[in-house]
Amino acid sequence: MATKETVDLGPPHPPKEESVKAFKEVEHELKKQLVHLRHTHDKHEPEYFAAVRHLSDHELAGFTADDFVEVRAAVSAYGVILFGRLRVPAMPEDGPAYVHFRIFSTGPDDEAKFHSFHTEEKEDADGGGKSFRAIFTKNDPLEWFDA
Repeated sequence: MATKETVDLGPPHPPKEESVKAFKEVEHELKKQLVHLRHTHDKHEPEYFAAVRHLSDHELAGFTADDFVEVRAAVSAYGVILFGRLRVPAMPEDGPAYVHFRIFSTGPDDEAKFHSFHTEEKEDADGGGKSFRAIFTKNDPLEWFDA
C-alpha cells in the first residue's frame, strides 16, 4: 500500500489533460459519494459540512471539470494517485468552498477509481474539544490523506 512515506507527492498545479480525463471518469461517483458522506456525517457530526449546511444536495454536487482547480500526483508501483481540489460552485470562492478528493488509476488504459474525500478532525487550540470539517478554503494546502 502506498503511503506518504513510500511515494513522492508532486507539487500542486492546475489539472492537466490526464488529470481532467481521470476526473471525468469518476465525476458521477464523486457527486454520489460527496452527498452520501454529508448525509452520513449529518447524523453524528454535522460540523463536517457546516460551511455548506444551507446548500441542497444538488448545489453541493453541482460541480463539473471546470471546478477542478488543483491536483497533486504520486506515482506508486501500482499506478498513479491523484489528490484534487474541487470548488463547490454554489459557494463564494474566498471562503470554505473546496473539497479535497483522492482517486487512483492503474494506467492510461484503465478507468480511474474514486478512493476518498478528505475529512479533518482536529483538537481545538485550547484543548477544550475538537473541530471537524470536510469543506476547505483555497488557502488550505492540498496534502496527502488516507481517508
